[in-house]
Amino acid sequence: MTIKSTHTTFKCTLLAGIISQALIPTYANSQERTSEQQVETEEKIVVTGRRVTQTDIAIGTDEATNTLAVSREELLSAPSGISGLKMLESLPGFNVQTDGALGLYEFGNSVQVRAFQLSQMGFVLDGIPMGRSDAFGGSPIFRYVDNENLGAVIASPGAGDVSAPTYASLGPIAQYNTVRPSDEMGGMVAVTAGDFDLQRTFVKLETGDIDGFKAYVSRSKTDSDLWRGPGTIDREHIEAKALYEFGSSYIQATYVANDFFDYDSPSAPASVFEDDYYYSYLDSIPEGCIEPQPEVYDFNGDGTIDDTDFTPVFTGSNCTSYYEDRINIRDDKLYSLGFGTYLTDDIQLEATAYYEDKNGYGVSPDSYSNTLSIYTDQAAAGLDVVHPRGVQYGLSTVGGEREGLVGSVTWFVGEHKFEAGGWVEEDTYNRTQARLNKTGGSADGDVIYDEVAYYRRNYTAVRDTTQLFIKDNFAMMNDDLLLEVGFKSLSIDYSLDGYRDYNDYEIDGELGYGPQSIEAEYTDNFLPMVGAVYRLNESDQLFASFAQNFALPAGTDDIFDNAVGFDVEAPQGEEADNYELGFRTNREHYNGAVALFYTQFDNRLIASSVINPATGQPETFYVNAGASKAYGIEFSGVFQPEMFDRKLYFNANISYKKAELEDGFAGNPAGSQLPDSPEWLMTGGITYEPTEWLVANFSAKYTDIRYTDFNETYELESYLVAQAYVDIGGPNNFGMPENIRLRFNVDNVFDKEVMSFGFTGSSFGRPLSPRTFQATLTVDF
Repeated sequence: MTIKSTHTTFKCTLLAGIISQALIPTYANSQERTSEQQVETEEKIVVTGRRVTQTDIAIGTDEATNTLAVSREELLSAPSGISGLKMLESLPGFNVQTDGALGLYEFGNSVQVRAFQLSQMGFVLDGIPMGRSDAFGGSPIFRYVDNENLGAVIASPGAGDVSAPTYASLGPIAQYNTVRPSDEMGGMVAVTAGDFDLQRTFVKLETGDIDGFKAYVSRSKTDSDLWRGPGTIDREHIEAKALYEFGSSYIQATYVANDFFDYDSPSAPASVFEDDYYYSYLDSIPEGCIEPQPEVYDFNGDGTIDDTDFTPVFTGSNCTSYYEDRINIRDDKLYSLGFGTYLTDDIQLEATAYYEDKNGYGVSPDSYSNTLSIYTDQAAAGLDVVHPRGVQYGLSTVGGEREGLVGSVTWFVGEHKFEAGGWVEEDTYNRTQARLNKTGGSADGDVIYDEVAYYRRNYTAVRDTTQLFIKDNFAMMNDDLLLEVGFKSLSIDYSLDGYRDYNDYEIDGELGYGPQSIEAEYTDNFLPMVGAVYRLNESDQLFASFAQNFALPAGTDDIFDNAVGFDVEAPQGEEADNYELGFRTNREHYNGAVALFYTQFDNRLIASSVINPATGQPETFYVNAGASKAYGIEFSGVFQPEMFDRKLYFNANISYKKAELEDGFAGNPAGSQLPDSPEWLMTGGITYEPTEWLVANFSAKYTDIRYTDFNETYELESYLVAQAYVDIGGPNNFGMPENIRLRFNVDNVFDKEVMSFGFTGSSFGRPLSPRTFQATLTVDF
């Protein structure tokens, strides 16, 4: 099967041998191309402060799109160990919902920006594409970063650079850039303790500069109890980077390893949390589970009674509420090797190869009655299944490999900066699902791996991606007008082989369809981006952009792994047109950016939910919602009043948007508000720096009313949540060593209780975590 979506047929023969832009920062030995105007800008007096992002990065100076950043200083003031997604929540337009103060629970995350959700955003780490953000088999950014190693998080909520390697983005791009190894030998140690028995350590060692070679390695270990109910979080994370610079060239290698284990916590309708805000799974097997079944069984399904003494016991209806049967384990590693050099004085080459190894599994229980029904049919079909003993061990394994190459060639010609490149990747994803017996049929029994009560899935999905791009940045009108023109070509070949779901194994007691092979191709050879910046003066700029984007359908695996027959109707690739018009200013006492946006989104795939009767929890499926649109305004700025002698400053991010369906579908009328899309998002903060050794901050975020469905049946009420921190360290007159810092963070200062996360199409959701305190002691050496 082949699906193609093509605006213009274009053969990219010119780019056939070039590989996409690495996005690795150009190092200090690169050619000096700083204009007099840039020098003047650097010497200007602008808003400053130890927690103020460098203003040109903060407001996206000279960028044709609305580009904003979270700086290293802000990241180091955040709660120790926060999720990579939670780092985005202070940016305008980003509706980020995470579970817990650190946001580490992978199935409690959601991001909505403009018309897009998490699966329709692109994430890039040091030039390496992170693939899809699915917790099952994906490469979500939060598994690959520690905030102590990040230099900046730079996000474009609308139209990202055509050179950014991603097949998921319909506009939004978030780039996570880690710091360079230090020129000085040393390191740091940070120890954190907090509520819910949080214990975290971070250790980093730096080699310093050794004849052009420098490197660092870090390890963090995070242990915590869940904030509601029994269970823990256990995360071990290692990062390493090595850089060798010689002449006008460099070689860089990176390594990330993330070993993660946690327990699940349940979602539920809001009414459940109104009665018990800390509603959770149970810390012991509930009473009433032991209900022996007196019958004797054909235990192995071969027509004979194999074990007349066997009696299923753990068969009660509430036996799936025990927390030990609900766990998630992930073990992921990412390797990269990059190279950059100047082929001539005017031509630069950069390339990065990477390899990712993904492994893990999740467990959720299945009730005896549900398993018995499926077992009976699969046994009748002759499958090698074993009669259920009681509560089942629901094992879902995920794994695979991702390998790719990104690179670019940049050519400086007069006022022009030409770039061309490409990206190739093969992403292999393996998934199995089965229900296994446990000794005694008990939820706390040992797993019997050779007793499969029923099969559900066993397949391999492969995504082969090729992206090519070309663009030109150039200046006109005495450098007052900056133009960016480019396009990219994107092609993804998708295939799935194996058992997709129940019907491939069995239908009505007979053998099912058997293992299947499905193929689909998603291609768009012409995706243009045009942008302009007009410098009104040395402080003020106008900017505008237009970009067309194309992406692999959201939830592709979840769409194709439903066994509805031999012929699966492949969804069309998602498409979006993004328009922006904005103004930014950079003054002595304030800076800011404001942007108007309009997004047209076709073939929108909506993640909806259905309640699994076995687990009582929502399961996601995808439906085509046709066309939708979003329009609005975003503002971000910092104000440092002169009267406070640069010791006090204010920041604010405000966004308003209307995001709605253009086409109705399945009884949802046109004009319906998109799920999880608040009209207003506002963040404000005040920072006080009275001395060199003290920084204090208080901030709050307002999230407007949202709905989890198109008919506006399930409402999530608006809420305001506040955070605060105090950071002590640096030059002082009271004897504290200057290399020691002490930070206190408080999340949800006023202990607000509200539903913050909702499952699309369902009344189920998750509550905001309560007030949480942590303290971090950091020593630099």
